[in-house]
Amino acid sequence: MKKYILYRIARPVIKLFMTFTYKVQIIDKENIPKNGRCILAGNHTNNFDPLLIMSSTKRTIRFLAKKELHKGVLKPLFMSAGTIPVDRSIKDESVKLRSIEALNNEELLCIFPEGTINRTKDTIMPFKYGTVSYALKTSSPIVPFIITGKYKLFKKNIKIKFLKPYKLVTDNLELENKKLMNIIKEELEASI
Repeated sequence: MKKYILYRIARPVIKLFMTFTYKVQIIDKENIPKNGRCILAGNHTNNFDPLLIMSSTKRTIRFLAKKELHKGVLKPLFMSAGTIPVDRSIKDESVKLRSIEALNNEELLCIFPEGTINRTKDTIMPFKYGTVSYALKTSSPIVPFIITGKYKLFKKNIKIKFLKPYKLVTDNLELENKKLMNIIKEELEASI
């Protein structure tokens, strides 16, 4: 059985859905490496964000997703799509291990460093340290992205922009986390 079979089957359908229903604009998708380990990290505005990101590249993306999505009838669906369940109520070491394993297997990992959907829209919430921690432990580049606009049916309103990949230059997680947050914050402010 092929790895992440559901993801591979669903991705073209999701791309068509996002293109025609939301008329998404994908900017600078060439910044996503064609192969090798990498972390995509950006702001989180809506439940549709993972679908938007999936439609941006042909590569399979491993997403961190809240554990509530991995229960009951949804569990096989999300597990066969390659998502990594996250228990947001605790510091879950299994998330770290599975994320590092994915990156060491040269996979593409997507993290929303805010940890949840940001409903404030006017500012980004403080970033959790997972992105920079996993990047440091696996020497993975980070491709920051920003999502702007609103998901409105048949309106060309939603955009995702992928910024240039970069690697951490220090092992100071606090400094690197602030750097990532500032890159995304400044790009969001410039897009207004």
